Amino acid sequence: MSDRKPVAWPPTLVFHAHPDVDAWASAITTVVSGALGERLDQPSTRPRLLVSGGSTPAPVFRALSQAALDWPRIDIALVDERWLPPGDPDSNARLVTDNLLRNKAKGARFEPLVRANRSIETAVHDANLHAQNPADVVLLGMGDDGHTASLFPRMRDLESALASKRPYVAVNATGCAGAGDWARRISLTPTGLAPARTRLLLIRGQGKREVLERAAAGTDPNDCPVRIAFMTPGAVLHVHWCA
Repeated sequence: MSDRKPVAWPPTLVFHAHPDVDAWASAITTVVSGALGERLDQPSTRPRLLVSGGSTPAPVFRALSQAALDWPRIDIALVDERWLPPGDPDSNARLVTDNLLRNKAKGARFEPLVRANRSIETAVHDANLHAQNPADVVLLGMGDDGHTASLFPRMRDLESALASKRPYVAVNATGCAGAGDWARRISLTPTGLAPARTRLLLIRGQGKREVLERAAAGTDPNDCPVRIAFMTPGAVLHVHWCA
C-alpha cells in the first residue's frame, strides 16, 4: 500500500491517474472524441480543438488520429508556437503534422500559428481572428518549471499576457530556462482558454505530478503559470497523468 498522502485538489481540478501510457492516451482520446462528437452532432458547427506541443502529447495525437470523427468539419489550432520557420523540426506545428494530421484525421483543417513571410505581429493578429470561433476543446501541457502554453514563470510582460483581453499574444521568454533556445513565441492567454467546454492537462512522470501538486497548493500564476488552467473561470480542468 502506498504511503503517499492524499492531495487536496482544488474544486476546479479533477485528477485522473492511469497505469501506463497506452491507457493514458486511450482515456484522453475517448474524452476528446466524445467532446468533439457532441459538437459535430449540432448542425452547421465547426468544432475547434487546440493542442499543445512538446514530446508529451505525441502518443495521444497518434491515438486520436484514428478516431472515427467527421474530421473535415474540425479545426485544429495550437495553444502556442515557437517563432520558427514553418515546418521546422522543433516547431509544434511539425509535431501536429507528423502525429495527428494522419490516418482518419488527415482531413482536418489545421491553423498553424506561423506562416512564411509574415511578421510575428501579423501571426498574432491572424490567430486572434481565427479565435473568434472559440475553442471547444483545449489540450494543455506543463513544463517542469510549471509553465503552460508559452507562459513561463516570471517571464517579462507575463502579467500583461495574463491580463490580456486577446486570445493570443506574442511573448518574449528571454532568460526563462524552460523556454530553451526559443525565446520568441506566440501563446494562448487565459482569455483564449476561458470559452473551452472541455479543458484537459496532459502530464507524465512523477516529477510533473509533484510540480502540479505544488501548483495546486498556491494561487499566484506569476510563480506557476499552469495555475491558469484551473483558476481561469469556465470549465473544470481534467488532469490526465501516468507515471
